[in-house]
Amino acid sequence: MVGMNFLQPSAFSLQPFVMKVLILGSNGRLGSALARRWKELPDVNVVALTRADIDLTDPVKAEASLATHEFGSGDVVVNCAAATDVDGCERDREAAARINAESPGRIARLCAVRGARLIHIGTDYVFDGSLDRPYTEEDDPKPLSHYGLTKLEGDREVLTASSLHCVVRVSWVFGPDKPSFVDAIAKRALTSPEAAAVHDKTSAPSYTEDMAVWLAAFLKLTVPGGVYHLCNSGTCSWRDYGEYALECAKKNGIPVLTTTVAPLKLSDMKGFIAVRPPRTALDISKFKRVTGITPRPWQEAVDEYFSTWRP
Repeated sequence: MVGMNFLQPSAFSLQPFVMKVLILGSNGRLGSALARRWKELPDVNVVALTRADIDLTDPVKAEASLATHEFGSGDVVVNCAAATDVDGCERDREAAARINAESPGRIARLCAVRGARLIHIGTDYVFDGSLDRPYTEEDDPKPLSHYGLTKLEGDREVLTASSLHCVVRVSWVFGPDKPSFVDAIAKRALTSPEAAAVHDKTSAPSYTEDMAVWLAAFLKLTVPGGVYHLCNSGTCSWRDYGEYALECAKKNGIPVLTTTVAPLKLSDMKGFIAVRPPRTALDISKFKRVTGITPRPWQEAVDEYFSTWRP
């Protein structure tokens, strides 16, 4: 990872400024990658906080727990914690609202009072999937599920609290720290010659090892606050994603029994409770323009992932 210089000159000290970065949800798929990779950054002190440390199910206690940590102007809090079980959010709407909306709002206001930046991880599910092109930050969110609705409310709470804060919307997160869709389909293919996935739902994968590099750009407080879309470049369906993952697995010597994924319709997924948006690819032009970073294609990321994958 490219090193980043966070030296802050002072009239009273020649010591370098060490930025404190507190990561909430640090044992999740993305949070784990950030905590692991950002410890390599110079002049950054990473504080990894799990649900046991900051529990967003109780907004008042979550704010109080975070307040016990010393951080202030020039420091950053990253909120990777969320209720991400889409159907679970439909079953327990009050819990989803507390975790995805009320707690982020309280945390955002605490950060604002202390002069710290909050980087809040959002989702593509704030959109209804009706567009036939990738969604930009200027497109109107129209969530179809309670998960999407509560995440949108959280986004708004964060952005209202401070112009320094960032909402970074991601999609289809995968990586080595916690299993995801590609892990599940690869494991199934180890014992079964049959695999299937939805072909009429599209978005883009977000590889956590890449995201750890790209999200570090927001630690530079010269990067403006606001909403950003961030994922690997390109668009695919769940079926495309799964089939390519199996091809990469086979190429890397993993004994999968098939590389063919049969198509399923989103409408045939009768086990789903919440409505899923059909097309939620994210336009990452703003991130590229502001940071000068061009995220690599999702295929390269999946190929790299399976080069070291173990069941």
